[in-house]
Amino acid sequence: MAPRSALKILTIGNSFSHSVTVFLPQVVASVPGCELTLEEASHGGCELHRHWKYIECEESDGVFSMYQDRRWKLRELLVKEPWDIVTIQQASHYSWKPETYQPYATKIRDYVLQHAPQAEVVLQQTWAYRSDDPRLLVTGLWGINQEEMYERLTNAYQRIAQELGVRVIPTGRAVQLARRLQPEPFKPYPPSLLKTLRWPDLPPQAGALVGNIGWKKDSETGEMTLWRDTIHLNARGQYLQACMWFAFLYERPVADITFVPEQVGNQDAAFLREVVAKALAEA
Repeated sequence: MAPRSALKILTIGNSFSHSVTVFLPQVVASVPGCELTLEEASHGGCELHRHWKYIECEESDGVFSMYQDRRWKLRELLVKEPWDIVTIQQASHYSWKPETYQPYATKIRDYVLQHAPQAEVVLQQTWAYRSDDPRLLVTGLWGINQEEMYERLTNAYQRIAQELGVRVIPTGRAVQLARRLQPEPFKPYPPSLLKTLRWPDLPPQAGALVGNIGWKKDSETGEMTLWRDTIHLNARGQYLQACMWFAFLYERPVADITFVPEQVGNQDAAFLREVVAKALAEA
């Protein structure tokens, strides 16, 4: 495909697609001549089967709307703009379970093309959780580690992409590749460490692309409590994701990107852009 200069993109997803909105507009704007229209049809943690349930409810009820603060039906959003790209994805907690994708992915793909026939439906490959996520520990509920989660979700996305005949934005591959290539990778800490911390202490997080840990005041006790997110992209990961979406969807080299977030150092940003290029070359 030839490089593109302007795209209208609608995401049908959850927080793992919402995170691309943090930096993608700035990434696109940093490339001369490139333009972006970006909108969401998302719900936090929303699986493919739940999106399809919402669609069915919207179609059977004249006033029922579930998208953009329940102001829009999905079919209304699909005709709102002449979308070039409509993305879909599985919720992260189901991403490694191939049996959860169908028949909902096909139904959603067909629904999108019914109302936006000019659009290309594209899958976003999501990523594996951080290695300190409780579900990925040796004693974790899922019985798999981070690498196994990555391999399983990768296989699931490849399989569904073949069934649907669509392309895949390899965001998850870029995240995993960055984990492997960065000079100082994230090192898991003993879970018992969390019980010993006192405000404002934090466990080490250097090298992480996913996750954040911090302190907040408990509304009932008034005391500071530790919160932990081991699944969502942090600023480094969000920049990586934005660069991946730009390079993949605009068919342009990451070298065109000049935007660097305030939260990411210049050398680290250059590394992350190189990872995107390598992940795309491996596709």
